[in-house]
Amino acid sequence: MSDTVYTVVRYLVDRLYWQGTLLGEAHLPTQGPAVFVANHLGPAGPIGVICSIPLHFYTWIIADMLDRHQAADYLRQDFIEPSLKLKPPLSPLVATALTRITVPLLTSLGCIPVRRGDEHELSLSLALLQQGKLLLVFPEAPELEMDPLTRMRPFLKGFTRLGEMYSAACGERLRFYPVAVHISRRVQVGAPLTIDPSAHPPAERLRLLHHLEATVKAMYLTLDASQP
Repeated sequence: MSDTVYTVVRYLVDRLYWQGTLLGEAHLPTQGPAVFVANHLGPAGPIGVICSIPLHFYTWIIADMLDRHQAADYLRQDFIEPSLKLKPPLSPLVATALTRITVPLLTSLGCIPVRRGDEHELSLSLALLQQGKLLLVFPEAPELEMDPLTRMRPFLKGFTRLGEMYSAACGERLRFYPVAVHISRRVQVGAPLTIDPSAHPPAERLRLLHHLEATVKAMYLTLDASQP
């Protein structure tokens, strides 16, 4: 999708639904490559980040959401029933109808399909980063327990490998930007973090993961304390 069409879609969704506030705009890069790492907060996270941050992202997304045969069931369980409070037999019908819009739209937005145990998203992502693109990742593990204060689950570490992959391929450090999405429809961007390519890779990936997760949590709690 071209930058113009992406911007139009983002603007329309923002005006019709999100209408939030962006904080930390001074941290935004003037160009890529970079990886933005955000909390999920249900459907609000992806919508909030894309609508609030005026940049063109290539977003990691559960592969089922891009598969027209599996998207309806995933959408029903993840959004239609918990968020819209619809029940069968209505919820499957609404989910099926909605996927006729969401699957082609998400595909056209350049979303990157992610499946647990399949590392294809890493090679696709590296290729985009080498073109100077921006990635958006929501790395929470859905099966792990949610923190009641931040509504966040622990981060999965797969995406952190992009730091060493990019460094090996390009000889430069890749920037990772922490992003917090709050239920008050405020989105905050933090200062970027990088890996040390000379450090032991597994330990450095964990350091980056824990620092990003802690920063997103801290920003969320700060937004929580400053609610109007």
